[in-house]
Amino acid sequence: MKILLTGATGYIGKRLLPILVAQGHHVICCVRDKNRFYIPEDFQQNLEVIEVDFLEKDSLKAIPEAIDAAFYLIHSMSGPDTNYDELESQSAANFIEKINQTQAQQIVYLSGIVNDKSLSKHLSSRKNVETILSQSTVPLTTLRAGIIVGSGSASFEIIRDLVNKLPVMITPKWLNTKCQPIAINDVLEFLSKALLNPATYHQNFDIGGPDILTYKEMLLGFAEAKRLKRYIFTVPVMTPKLSSYWLYFVTSTSYKLASALVSSMKVEVVCSNQHINKLLNVTPMTYKEALSRALQKVDEDKVASSWKDSLVSGRFKSNISGYLKIPKKDCFIDRRKKEIVNLEYTINKIWAIGGENGWYYGDWLWSLRGFIDKLFGGVGSRRGRTHKNQIYSGDALDFWRVLYANKEEGKLILYAEMKLPGEAWLEFKIIHNTLYQAATFKPKGFLGKLYWYSVLPFHGFIFNGMLNKLIKE
Repeated sequence: MKILLTGATGYIGKRLLPILVAQGHHVICCVRDKNRFYIPEDFQQNLEVIEVDFLEKDSLKAIPEAIDAAFYLIHSMSGPDTNYDELESQSAANFIEKINQTQAQQIVYLSGIVNDKSLSKHLSSRKNVETILSQSTVPLTTLRAGIIVGSGSASFEIIRDLVNKLPVMITPKWLNTKCQPIAINDVLEFLSKALLNPATYHQNFDIGGPDILTYKEMLLGFAEAKRLKRYIFTVPVMTPKLSSYWLYFVTSTSYKLASALVSSMKVEVVCSNQHINKLLNVTPMTYKEALSRALQKVDEDKVASSWKDSLVSGRFKSNISGYLKIPKKDCFIDRRKKEIVNLEYTINKIWAIGGENGWYYGDWLWSLRGFIDKLFGGVGSRRGRTHKNQIYSGDALDFWRVLYANKEEGKLILYAEMKLPGEAWLEFKIIHNTLYQAATFKPKGFLGKLYWYSVLPFHGFIFNGMLNKLIKE
């Protein structure tokens, strides 16, 4: 069967793709930028990649008519736009206009649980998208999930950050709100089993695990799994804005996502009916089991996807291909080079840079820069990296975004997503037996030039020290 997969570079899409391929489907992946879509060699025969932006109608012409079903996995909650609900509606409307012209027999949509009478902006938008999709001539199957627990999910990362960093928490009262978390593996099983199943057509289903917990109980459950003692006290005085800042500064989440999550966390997300479990023969795992599996994946460095690698987790608003050509005109450039002693060692060292491994020299200064960035509303350095030793185009890497990563070529290009009065690139490339390192800054006005000269004294020992560490074993 030919399956259209939207949101193929997203948290769910990346994990659903190998399942669909393993089931023998030919998958057509919709991406906004082919340059940040990594295709494993084993998948290439069963995969087709097309560039589509669902806000641009003309780009939808790339979608072929000969498809059997489509997954709609698009959302904009954590994006930079405050009118994300309008953008989600527009995307859905453009999608069904095109899908009605195809041979598709089903649309499968992953939404949020919307059983409460009072919904947040995010959940209202999810429900509105469902309404738009249901107007298609193609049968719609909607799966509504609450908190998704899995390595790399936004919810899991926020819980992990809070529990790991705060032995004592003074928290807002919405931590007593009830929810019904579900493991990412169960979400994927529901999605794959609902595909082209006539019993699910023209219906919506709530999907969740067997446990109904408060967010406080979820935090304490994580602490128990990590064998940590944590104390949580709730207070009624935290405003939504203060709560959002609390999440933003303590965790790796962006402020936009934190704000959207706080609004949604005040709403109970509990399943009203779970008869889909019997219909599809799925037995969801408990919260404890979901945590155990997620922690194991993190420990084994087998995180398949992370919310942080989505472009909307940073300041990027367009395709990375436009930034690949590093400018030289009107730029300040710090160039350095060193002869390589051990090629394999140097390449592995470059590919392990950032995250828990740090930047090899002056780490406290990198951390300070990340903290200052957070103070000014930037991404900070808490995003870390998804894999310990692998880097792919489009990945988040602390406060950088990976533009290009080719290990065989020995070339890595990073783009700064921190708040800057200009634009910055950091490039590593190996030519013969020499490592070249270049930090490029394109200033914006007088403030940009002032910024460059203010940090220039630190470049001498930070970049030189880092270069030496990349060379010497």
